[in-house]
Amino acid sequence: MNYVLALFLPPLSILFAGRPFLAIVVFVIWLPAIIFSGGLTHPMFILLAWILIYQRREDRRWQDRGRD
Repeated sequence: MNYVLALFLPPLSILFAGRPFLAIVVFVIWLPAIIFSGGLTHPMFILLAWILIYQRREDRRWQDRGRD
């Protein structure tokens, strides 16, 4: 579900991925970029959010393996 949210609101998706400081920084950059570029920079932020979501999932997977 977080991947779908990243398509529309990447900063919120990054916040849900557990990176609050980065989410604030991305929001401050994302909003003017969307307004001034007409949405041309939006795919860059989607990609960033997807990478962070994937990284969070992999970190959890490694932590679960360490408990066994």
